[in-house]
Amino acid sequence: MSVDQTTSQTTARSTPLSTAAAMRSLATLRIATGFVFLWAFLDKTFGFGFATPAPRAWINGGSPTKGFLSSVDVGPLQGFFHSIAGAAWADWLFMVGLLGVGLAVLAGVALRVSAVAGVAMMAMMWLAEFPPATLTATGAASGSSNPFLDYHVMYAIALVVIAATFAGTTWGLGRAWAHIPFVNRHRWML
Repeated sequence: MSVDQTTSQTTARSTPLSTAAAMRSLATLRIATGFVFLWAFLDKTFGFGFATPAPRAWINGGSPTKGFLSSVDVGPLQGFFHSIAGAAWADWLFMVGLLGVGLAVLAGVALRVSAVAGVAMMAMMWLAEFPPATLTATGAASGSSNPFLDYHVMYAIALVVIAATFAGTTWGLGRAWAHIPFVNRHRWML
C-alpha cells in the first residue's frame, strides 16, 4: 500500500459526516424537537395521561398553566408565575405557542420565528423551575440535577441550530416555504 493510499484512507475515516448525512441528522433533530412541542400541546389539550390526566385536560376545563405555575416553589419570579397561573390569556398564549412551534418545526417552515418563540417559552419554563436553586422555599431539595443546563436549555439550543442550519429543507417544506413571495421578501420568516 502506498503512502498516498494510506493517507486517503485515514482522511476518509477522520472527516466529518457528509453534507447529506449531516442534513438528514439535522432533519431528524428538527422532527423530534417539533414532535416534543406538538405532543405537549396534544397531551395538555386532550389529557392522554402522560403529563396531563384526562380530567385536567384543556378540553375538559383544565388549565394548561395552573398546575405547573402554581407549584413554582423557587426562583426570583416565583410570585410572578403564581400570579399568572391559570389565567386564560396565559393558557392560550402557552398552548398557541406549543402548537405553533410544534407544527412549524415539524413542517420545516418559519424556523426563525419558531426558534424565537420556542426559546422564549423554554427560558420562561427554565426560570419557573430555576435549576440553580438547590432548595425550595420550604427547604426541600429542588430536584435539579444540573444548575444550568437542563432539558429546557437543550431544546432552546436545538431550536437555534435547526433555524440556523435551514434544517427544514431536508424532509420538510422549507424549500417551498422560502419560495413564497411574502417569505422571500421578509427573510425573517424563513
